[in-house]
Amino acid sequence: MARWGMLIDLDRCTACQACVVACQVENNVSPGGADQAELGRAISWMRLVPFQEGGHEHGTRPDLRLVPLPCMHCEKPPCTKVCPVKATQIDHEGLVAQVYPRCIGCRYCTTACPYTVRHFNWKRPEWPQPMEQGLSPDVSVRPKGVVEKCSFCHHRLQQAKDKARAENRPLREGDYQPACVETCPAEAMVFGDLDDPRSSVSRLSESPRAFRLLEELGTKPKVIYLSKGAWGGEV
Repeated sequence: MARWGMLIDLDRCTACQACVVACQVENNVSPGGADQAELGRAISWMRLVPFQEGGHEHGTRPDLRLVPLPCMHCEKPPCTKVCPVKATQIDHEGLVAQVYPRCIGCRYCTTACPYTVRHFNWKRPEWPQPMEQGLSPDVSVRPKGVVEKCSFCHHRLQQAKDKARAENRPLREGDYQPACVETCPAEAMVFGDLDDPRSSVSRLSESPRAFRLLEELGTKPKVIYLSKGAWGGEV
């Protein structure tokens, strides 16, 4: 059984935000508008956040860059433990799922998530013409009043499994790729089975540059980062 994970090489990432746009289009995330953004209600399953490294020593300059931040799909997700209706749960392949018809919008999970990657849908989703004609039929449009988040494009996993089954073969590396990974022009993002020692994501996760955000919390994120080589030292 696979354990899906993502690796993001910050040495390659140019902060172009192609992954942000790809995620929004692929998963039918509605544009919130300036008024919603001003209220802190803009929804983005993948966003870039400021990350500072270095500068701790006297006379050194810190390196400030933008870091892609999807759902961490933690091994021990705190969000699943607080949901009173089990609308969010971790499945047998390590993906933290969100069951929208079951969600009651209590937002306990958004408070429990230390990465702030869960978003409450404050208004009915709308798209200006002709953008609504580009909605994906493979992804549900979430109603007002539920919590939504990155799913690692789970619908693509189902499509890859169906294709592999039709061809009478097992899943191969690269069959299942989230939209953000497929779109990245710098190839800074790698996705695959962390339990497969031959996979690229598994081998790169053993790099001396590999680190996880807020790892000290014990959530065990399955999104792993490679530090920028110019920072010096090993993470």
